Amino acid sequence: MSVITVLDKQFVPFIPEATILNKVKELGVKLNEDYAGKTPLFIVILNGSFMFASDLFKELTIEAEICFIKLASYKGTQSTGHVITAIGLDTDLNGRHVVILEDIIDTGKTLNAFLPQLINQQPASLKIAVLLHKPDAQKYPVHIDYCCITIPNKFVLGYGLDYDGLARNIREIYQLSE
Repeated sequence: MSVITVLDKQFVPFIPEATILNKVKELGVKLNEDYAGKTPLFIVILNGSFMFASDLFKELTIEAEICFIKLASYKGTQSTGHVITAIGLDTDLNGRHVVILEDIIDTGKTLNAFLPQLINQQPASLKIAVLLHKPDAQKYPVHIDYCCITIPNKFVLGYGLDYDGLARNIREIYQLSE
């Protein structure tokens, strides 16, 4: 891992691929235990969570379903303050065990705006699994049930996370150089 440049910014190595995959594997073990005998529905928040969801699903041995929804609140390195739903949820959640897969929770605004829509559908349970959490940036009361890695309040990219649409394909996670 070495310093990379994406558009106008430099990023330094932060979390190696092996660490990410190990944490995702640990989460898979926990979910297999917690949802044994159930058939949970995993709702993947696009675009950033696609790599996380793909690797996590490879670790699941339980019966499970997956669907995708696109929510967005970022432009560049800053939150826009507005949550945009680009692709809607078309699955009935009534009585289902639901697990939301999110790449990162920083302010929590995106999920805070989206959760009431899910709760109104009366799922049997609703949990949140996140790859990365920035507790120092969190401003909205979103309860995280499963967290792979807690990080400081720095802008990160790679492993599905982007900077203006770029660098999602990087296997590691990099942070903005200061």
